[in-house]
Amino acid sequence: MISEVIDNEQIETLLSDVLEVHGYDFLEYSHASIKRRITRLYTLDNFVSFAEFRYTIKSDKQYFKRFLEEITVNVTEMFRDPTFYKSLRNDVLPVLGTYPFIRIWVAGCSTGEEAYSLAILLKELNLLQKSLIYATDINPSVLDKAKKGMFPLNYLKGYSENYVNSGGVKDFSSYYTANYSLAKFDESLSSKMIFSTHNLVSDHSFNEFQLILCRNVLIYFDKELQHKVFQLFDNSLEKLGYLALGSKESLDFWTKAKEYKRVKTEKIWRKL
Repeated sequence: MISEVIDNEQIETLLSDVLEVHGYDFLEYSHASIKRRITRLYTLDNFVSFAEFRYTIKSDKQYFKRFLEEITVNVTEMFRDPTFYKSLRNDVLPVLGTYPFIRIWVAGCSTGEEAYSLAILLKELNLLQKSLIYATDINPSVLDKAKKGMFPLNYLKGYSENYVNSGGVKDFSSYYTANYSLAKFDESLSSKMIFSTHNLVSDHSFNEFQLILCRNVLIYFDKELQHKVFQLFDNSLEKLGYLALGSKESLDFWTKAKEYKRVKTEKIWRKL
């Protein structure tokens, strides 16, 4: 039986512990959102006291792994928001196709659905052979799943519909083999991906890209942190490169917004 409700001060203390002991900085994440997720985990795992919860997160590496999985949001799907992918297919990738090589960064890639969606688009435009997709996430265990390129078979009907609605031209099932309850995606797709951990809060730029996708990650950050991340993307994006955000995210209130031009109606901007 839980004997206390977690207050804001305790949340701050816990997040300071996590930064100090494990090196993950969640202090500038949207407070309401992170408090909700921490409280949910605390309730779910039936801790007797906050002190016990805090001690376990600090000292038990295995439990910290669980904490990380619960705190970082991993909601994703293939070809999510099909009109966005249609715009990538028609307006963005053909332009990048004129380049000798295309470097793409999928930031906050979660279990990899977005990276595989992009690889399929590139393949259909005959651009995959000269592209490299860097897929990064703060959470090592979701990256392990992403590397395998295996997704539950019962999700594939929805993914297939998204693919068709995004302008897909092939039979979607030609990209994977069904294996019991899982669909394994073709290794020709993952061979053009590099998966690695990267913390948007504390890590630096690591390459120069023509396209950066960071969709539905920034909604969990406060304004100041969003602007810090935009600066990181700006440092990582070459001139005339593209930045794509999620449907509820925007560059509009950032100080350098005028240095970017929106591409049609989607949440895609081109660096001027």
